[in-house]
This record gives sequence, structure tokens and C-alpha cells, in this order.
Amino acid sequence: MGLLSNRVGIESLKAGDHIYSWRTAYVYAHHGIFIGDNKVVHFTRRGQEVGTGTVLDLLLVSSGPTRSQVPCTDCTNQDNDNGVVLSCLDCFLAGGILYRFEYAVSPALFLAKARGGTCTLAVSDPDEIVVHRAKYLLNDGFGCYNVFKKNCEDFAIYCKTGLLVVDHGRMGQSGQAASIIGGPLAAVLSIPIRLVTTNVYGMVATAIGAYCTSRYLADIGRRADVVKVEVEELTARLATGALRVVETAAVVPASAAAVTA
Repeated sequence: MGLLSNRVGIESLKAGDHIYSWRTAYVYAHHGIFIGDNKVVHFTRRGQEVGTGTVLDLLLVSSGPTRSQVPCTDCTNQDNDNGVVLSCLDCFLAGGILYRFEYAVSPALFLAKARGGTCTLAVSDPDEIVVHRAKYLLNDGFGCYNVFKKNCEDFAIYCKTGLLVVDHGRMGQSGQAASIIGGPLAAVLSIPIRLVTTNVYGMVATAIGAYCTSRYLADIGRRADVVKVEVEELTARLATGALRVVETAAVVPASAAAVTA
């Protein structure tokens, strides 16, 4: 992996890796957890979903693996109505290129990445815990899919870290969701500065700076509203909105003490 790309070869994968592949002309990436034996657990739009009411609902139809007229003999749980499915790696990639999501990156590397949804400042838990969470949620589900608040990237990041952003009962946001929102937001925030900046290069630098800042502030690895939720409690409490959370010293600031939401 390098500064510009997280592309990896299949031979380098290990159980517990967070992987992704770009969809719809690189507009959106689909994320999952590789659990070994050529299998990937991932969260799709096939279960319950809260739509955005925008054109994104049409653009993001490829969040799940491509269905062939000839069923794949290696895939199971493809018709799971909770949205979390188990696929072979080929079906997960759907003809796309394999990338590995990076954890515990430095702020400099994070800001150098051109797109959100490829890395995070947050620290990953041990691989065996990651695989346990993914398998547990395969049976119990991850709640209702929402492209901005609870999507495939949020699912994979939760499996890797046990962390959720909880704000008035809502979960999210993933890096790529922050990027989708952050682009227009950066343009708006940079308007006052652009009004006094006549140089085109200065305007571009200002917009890029605002965009990078919005991505950085939204990252789960540095937010103050992040909580650690045990997977055994997660699914039972999603329905009621009651999340019993615990402090995680590795990522959450000291001010985010253990609470019951």
C-alpha cells in the first residue's frame, strides 16, 4: 500500500482485514470484513433501509455483490433479511479491485489521502475480536441501513474497533459519507475567504484545506462523541435506542467517560 492507493493482492489478506472495492465509476466504495477461507462478511441494502430521498438512492444500488443468473456455489446467507451477508471474495469484489482500509494512520497521511473512506486515525482491535464481531452480526444484524448514518463502511469500522458515533440515538458517519457531505460543505465554508482571494490557486488551496479539515474533524478516531459498544449488547439495544457504552482509552478522549445512553 502507498500514499495514493490502498490496493493489495489477495495473497496478502488475513482474517480480520477491512477491505473495500469501488463501485459506480468510483463514486462509492463497498466495504466488508475478510474472515478467511475466501469469505467476506458485509452490510448491504438488502435488509431494512432508510433512503436519502435523493439521486444517491439510485447511484448506490451496487452496495451488494452482483447477482448472477447462475447462483454462486461458494456464497451463503445471500438472502439474509437483516442486510448482513456472507459472500465469497469474488462476489464481494463484483469485478472490482481489492483495497485494504488502513487503521491508526498518522494525521499527515490521513490528510494526504485524496478520498475519504480509505483510512482512519482510529486503532483496530485484535483480528480475532474483529472476526468475532463480524460473525456475530452476520446472525443478529446491524440494524437499519442508512447511507449517511449506518452503511457498509460504518459496519466494517465497528467490527474493527467496536466504536460508534452516537448522537441523539443516531449512528455514523463513515469516511466516504463525510466526503460526500464534506465536498459541498467545504465549498460553502470557503466562500468568505474566496471573496477576498482573487488568485485561482489560492481559491483551490482554500477549498481543499476546508475539505481536508472537515474530513479530519469527522473521523471516528478523533471525535469526542465516540463510544465503545460490546457486540453482544449492540443488536439487542438497537431496536430500543438504549446503548450501554464503555470508555476506550485508546481512541476516546478522557472526557467521554462510561455512560448509558
